[in-house]
Amino acid sequence: MNLKLKVWRQQNSNSKGKMVTYNISDISPDMSFLEMMDVLNNELIGKDQDPIAFDHDCREGICGMCSMFINGEAHGPDRLVTTCQLHMRKFKNGQTITIEPFRANAFPVIKDLVVDRSSFDRIQQAGGFISVNTSGNTQDANSIPIEKNDADRAFDAATCIGCGACVASCKNASAMLFVSAKVSQYSLLPQGKVEATDRVLNMVNQMDEEGFGNCTNTGACEVECPKGISIENIARMNREMLKASLK
Repeated sequence: MNLKLKVWRQQNSNSKGKMVTYNISDISPDMSFLEMMDVLNNELIGKDQDPIAFDHDCREGICGMCSMFINGEAHGPDRLVTTCQLHMRKFKNGQTITIEPFRANAFPVIKDLVVDRSSFDRIQQAGGFISVNTSGNTQDANSIPIEKNDADRAFDAATCIGCGACVASCKNASAMLFVSAKVSQYSLLPQGKVEATDRVLNMVNQMDEEGFGNCTNTGACEVECPKGISIENIARMNREMLKASLK
C-alpha cells in the first residue's frame, strides 16, 4: 500500500503546531497502525529527521496509551479497537490519512501526538478507590454475595482503560463517560457503597476543575469507546450525584 499521511507536528505545548505531509510506501495491509507509524519513524530517523512522538505501551488494547485521532475518529475507522489494534487493511491504497492528537483543553499536547492525560489520574485519585480495613479482621471479598447482574455491570464499567476516546469524540470534550464508568464499577458493589456519597461528589468536582465540558447527550462517546462502555453509566452517575447532593 502507498499512502499519504498528514500528521500533526508540535514541538511542545507552548509552540505552534502544524500538519506535515509524508508519503509512505510498501505498507502491508496486515500491519497495525502503530507498526505503520514505526516504519515512518524509521524512515525519518534514517534521514536525520525528528521522529513523530506518539504514545504506546502494551500494543494489546489494554493500556489505552495509543490514543490518536485518525481521519476524524478516535482510534480510527474501526469499532471496539484501540489504535494499536487498528490494521492497515481498514484503509485503501493511495488513501490520505489525517493523524492528530486527542484535542481537549484538559489534554494539553506534550509533543506531536502525545497529550497529557494526567487529569484522568487526578479524577481517579479524588475518589476512584475504596478504603479497606487492614487491621487483621478484613472480610474476604469472595465471601460477600453479589447479584450476578450487578457483578456483570460493574465488570463492564471496569473495562474502561482511560484512553480518553470519549473526551476526544465529544464536541464539548466531556469526561462524563470515563468518570461514570469509574463511579459505576464501585457503586454497584457492596465494597463501594460505604464511600459512595463522597466518591461521586469528589470525582465530579475534580472533573469540573480539570476543565472538561458538559455531556452533549449525543452518544458519540459510547460509539467511539474501544471497550464499548455504555452511556447507561452516565445515567447511573447522575442518579448517584443527585442522591449524594440531597444527603
